[in-house]
Amino acid sequence: MQVHLNPPLEPGNAPRHAAAIVAAAADISGAELDYSPESIAVVEGIVDGFRAEGVTDADMAESLVAFGCYVGEILTRHIGGSWRHARSSRMVTVPVVVELPDTRECHPIDWVVCRLKFGTAFSIRNLYAAVGTPHRSSGEQPRG
Repeated sequence: MQVHLNPPLEPGNAPRHAAAIVAAAADISGAELDYSPESIAVVEGIVDGFRAEGVTDADMAESLVAFGCYVGEILTRHIGGSWRHARSSRMVTVPVVVELPDTRECHPIDWVVCRLKFGTAFSIRNLYAAVGTPHRSSGEQPRG
């Protein structure tokens, strides 16, 4: 999948791409993306709409990557972890991932691309839930 983003997709730029898609989704469809785990359902709905229109991952590569960055930001804000380059040997669509505090890699960009390819059979919400409970110290609030 060819991706042409400005700034380029690098771990440090993922939050900027997430913020850009939040603004674009609000402007284009009025979608409210608030970085809550519940808002993953909104992302799934948007991607399902692309799928219903016959859009391919090549047609919407930049938007899919940005939505993946948004899902990744939900991971970092509510579960913990940080963006970095993938170290795993498995094939990934885009080699930028979220590493969780327990060193597991999550591939939120791949999750979004798979939702487009496979539809409702591929649940981003279920993947998020499977990652685990929020990682924060007692009394610490998630970053919004």
